[in-house]
Amino acid sequence: MRILVLGSGAREHALCWRLALDPDVTSVTCAPGNAGMGRTIDLAAVNPVDPDAALDLATALSADLTIVGPEAPLAAGIADRFQAAGRRILGPSAAAARLETSKAFAKDFMTRHGVPTARYRVCGSAGEAMGAVRGGEFGDRVVVKADGLAAGKGVVVARDTAEAEAAIRAAMVDRAFGDAGSCLVLEECLTGPEVSFFVVADGDRFTSIGTAQDHKRIFDDDRGPNTGGMGAFAPSPLVEPGLQAAIERDIVGPVLGGMASEGTPFRGFLYCGLMLTPEGPKVIEFNVRFGDPEAQVVLPLIEGPLAPMLMAAAEGRLGDYARNLAPEAGSGVLAAGDRAVGVVLAAKGYPGEVETGRPIEGLEHLAHEYPDVLAFFAGVKASGDALVTAGGRVMTLVARGSSFDAAIARVYEAISRVRFEGMQFRRDIGRKALTG
Repeated sequence: MRILVLGSGAREHALCWRLALDPDVTSVTCAPGNAGMGRTIDLAAVNPVDPDAALDLATALSADLTIVGPEAPLAAGIADRFQAAGRRILGPSAAAARLETSKAFAKDFMTRHGVPTARYRVCGSAGEAMGAVRGGEFGDRVVVKADGLAAGKGVVVARDTAEAEAAIRAAMVDRAFGDAGSCLVLEECLTGPEVSFFVVADGDRFTSIGTAQDHKRIFDDDRGPNTGGMGAFAPSPLVEPGLQAAIERDIVGPVLGGMASEGTPFRGFLYCGLMLTPEGPKVIEFNVRFGDPEAQVVLPLIEGPLAPMLMAAAEGRLGDYARNLAPEAGSGVLAAGDRAVGVVLAAKGYPGEVETGRPIEGLEHLAHEYPDVLAFFAGVKASGDALVTAGGRVMTLVARGSSFDAAIARVYEAISRVRFEGMQFRRDIGRKALTG
């Protein structure tokens, strides 16, 4: 099986690494990838947001399956283009991708189909949003969300009216997120721990592939501004079998059924960002692709062949795949007893303007002294034989273990061997798994 993965970050690196382990996978190519990935993975210099260029590449490679990593190509309609050309692709149509690309659509969709979520209001102007906040519609605390894609940075959990008004001005007046902030969603502030729940869907059926807990804030103890994610651990100890069944019944099932009933069946990875409130799990957000950094900790725990399951989802036959799976082949779901902790190493200035071009030191020590620790690259480029920083989130280090204590200790030991000027990372990733 020949596989093409679209994207350039640590999530795509993790996907390529995991798929290459499958015995039936003969080649994995990533487009465009990055210089760190290129040390072990074939790369192609193609922009994944250009559907025609990506299709031409898949055709030239005779790719049996194309897997979309980031959200931008999905928003651009890449799945529609591939399907029209008769090529297999794992990722939802542009219409189905609105679950992520428009928070207003997602909230209205959940209301139509009885999916539990926070009370909300869609605001098309700064005046309307200011009026809702000043009128106390959502109490003292309110969540302000840019409607469109904002690289994980378009959400502000305002602690008071002044902070909410500042967030509204930033999005709608100062245009901090461009067109993504031309419409806002205001929500009541839910309370409870957050978990990420992942499934692979074929338009009708789905397979749950794992849980994780992300760390969005830049600093320890969940302080500072939101980022695209500073680390994660898997699986979430909060999601016991009874809760998983409830999430599948009350959230995943209605979402997939609702998408199909509205003529936009969902195929691909579905990420359900959930708040475990006193009233039960409620949806904070959807992503229509694997999470980053969650993919980096979930994928290393998946046992059994992964590629056949993803192929079955792309072809709309997950049911047949499950029925034909031999017991000795493994289930393609999380391995029992294993734990994974991943920590993002970020550039100075992230999540704002970052410094780039800083040499990354210690990678050779990491490879020799910690061969069991996985290094998934993101914001890097080549400088001679070395790698230098080229983005906000530079790389994710992941350690696995039979316990969270062991995985945490191992990943932070490995981090001590890597450095670049201005390197920042959180020192509390995984702590929530120990304290609940």
